[in-house]
Amino acid sequence: MFKAMLIKEFILVLRDKHALAALFIMPAIFILIMSMALKDSFNSERALLSYAVVDQDNTAASAAVRSLLAENAVMVEDKVAITDENGRQQALHGALHFVLTIPAGFAAAVAQQQEGGPFFQLEAAVDVKQEMLILFKAKLAMVVMRLRIDKMKEELAPYLPEAAQKLAEMDIDTEKIAAVHFNAMAADAKPTSTQQSVPSWIVFGMFFVVIPMSTIFINERKQHTLMRIRAMNISVPVLFAGKIAPYLIINQIQVWLMIAVGMFIVPLFGAEALVLGNSINGLLMVSLGLSLAAIGTSVLIAVLASTVEQATTIGGIVNVLLGAIGGVMVPKFVMPQAMREFADISPMSWGLEGFLDIFLRGLGAAAVLPESLTLAAFGVGLLFVAGLVFSASARNINENI
Repeated sequence: MFKAMLIKEFILVLRDKHALAALFIMPAIFILIMSMALKDSFNSERALLSYAVVDQDNTAASAAVRSLLAENAVMVEDKVAITDENGRQQALHGALHFVLTIPAGFAAAVAQQQEGGPFFQLEAAVDVKQEMLILFKAKLAMVVMRLRIDKMKEELAPYLPEAAQKLAEMDIDTEKIAAVHFNAMAADAKPTSTQQSVPSWIVFGMFFVVIPMSTIFINERKQHTLMRIRAMNISVPVLFAGKIAPYLIINQIQVWLMIAVGMFIVPLFGAEALVLGNSINGLLMVSLGLSLAAIGTSVLIAVLASTVEQATTIGGIVNVLLGAIGGVMVPKFVMPQAMREFADISPMSWGLEGFLDIFLRGLGAAAVLPESLTLAAFGVGLLFVAGLVFSASARNINENI
């Protein structure tokens, strides 16, 4: 009997083409889109900000400012000519982040070696990020310091050549000032957008089992199929097990299909390939725990909803909210601290952290055991509640009959 229930469930799922698209095609498309969209966010060689320079000093010192700024790969100078206030505003309304004005008298101000008023006039776009402003101002400070050191070398060279030589040796290459190693990764490895996007959309996609599960469950309830199965002395746990087992398998197919997309399809579009990690066992633990959580959520929604429309609407809203809170829609590393802490209420966050431990941080099964057990307990708890609700509604129907 149990085997027949499994076969029946698989046949019904395979007939629902829209549900299959939501389970397999949608997450794959999201992985491709987000891997490409976030690709530059993890590229250390790309320009983070753009700026234009209005040089009102026209001296060797002002030319040196432009040259020193150009040495930084994360900043790119736009050669647009800005002649008036209207041109400046139009430039900042476009792609530029900053307009740097080097005022007349800049060279003399730097040569005085005294703290005075501002050396530059910096105008920023209204939507510029605070960290970009800090980065640009820090670079300007380094430029002024470099010019002052060069001036000191020039003045000391005729009288104290050894001191001038020591100052010359103080030049610092910011690219070589520190050897960067990303935690738990190989010495030459860097995090990529694919390592972030694949786990996120695996988690999100797994929770969309609510669509086929609720559709089948509610239709069977309306057609009295569930009542006939219960009349055969099939207990609620066995009935639920017959529905849960196929979706556990479907979720595992989802996981490995999305991993294959990250490893083999995403690189074809120019993004980095997914690195599988060091623990297949840990990956299986997280995916099984997350599958139980997703199935528990789906069964509870299916039991509580009266119609397929209600179930799919509620399920979609719940999935989007859990994803938005849990770091799927917006990576948690860009959230403020309060939001990162709030994200921990979402089971999607637990699953996402487990996958990131495997894919991104190179950890093993022991590290993901807490998340896996928490997800499994969450799913079993929801299934228990769903069983109580289903049993109570079945008793009410029998009493009314």
